[in-house]
Amino acid sequence: QLQLVQSGGGLVQPGGSLRLSCAASGTYFQDLAIQDLAIRWFRQAPGKEREGIACISVDYGGTYTTDYLDSVKGRFTISRDNVNNTVNLQMDNLKPEDTAVYYCAAGPNCNWNLSDYDYWGQGTQVTVSS
Repeated sequence: QLQLVQSGGGLVQPGGSLRLSCAASGTYFQDLAIQDLAIRWFRQAPGKEREGIACISVDYGGTYTTDYLDSVKGRFTISRDNVNNTVNLQMDNLKPEDTAVYYCAAGPNCNWNLSDYDYWGQGTQVTVSS
């Protein structure tokens, strides 16, 4: 059983920054090492569907790749710390429309569908408001 524990988030003014972290522990049922899992950040704003915003995965050559939702490109940066089995999401130049509950999720690769992710963090509120 894999556990994902999120930290970070909170209230910030427009233009500000926040950092979210997702710490993984346990085992993944497909016998993948935690370092080999894809981790995607999703968010869900009130009244809207949950959307994927950033993902990090590793290819067969050991190279990490990332992808981003267009609306967060250039503002958000996803990274991973394999020593601590943690994936971070640095969010800069935050806008009110970034307000949402943010979730991290683990799966075998960086698909965009929610159903492709087997384990989820508990969710973290991010509020961008003056």
